[in-house]
Amino acid sequence: MAGKSHEYKTRLVWNDASGSGTSTYAGYSREYTVSIDGKPDLTGSADPMFRGKREIHNPEDLFVAAISGCHMLSYLALCARRGVTVLEYEDNASGTLVFSGNGGRFENVKLNPVVTIASWDMEALAITLHDEAHKDCYIASSCNTPVTHAPTIRAASEREV
Repeated sequence: MAGKSHEYKTRLVWNDASGSGTSTYAGYSREYTVSIDGKPDLTGSADPMFRGKREIHNPEDLFVAAISGCHMLSYLALCARRGVTVLEYEDNASGTLVFSGNGGRFENVKLNPVVTIASWDMEALAITLHDEAHKDCYIASSCNTPVTHAPTIRAASEREV
């Protein structure tokens, strides 16, 4: 695909203060720091099932969050351009990791956005724009994991108080 491009750069540093490195599987730290110029550092770890810390973000969580965030941003841009006023957006996304041998892969990622729009007469377009957002999402387009979405659209009068 010809056209403009943009390069993203990150720096990842393993945080192992034990001094013994990977001398044992159980003994080394799973923590790392991701640095991106001009942004706050992000501390990561492995998922707890891989001896990581539960309270720290892990790559699997961030994978699902990246897809969800990219879909949302693509969707909001489309809505703004097509006249659908979105007042609220929330997504409870999930992904299923399947193990095989020593590795594995995400079998699927499912997005479940709940979108509140200002005018109920835009419901059909608001739903359709999720399909377009999926096609426009850079992250979903870059992975081979099936990504599905099941949006719920509500009108502003239906917002929970």
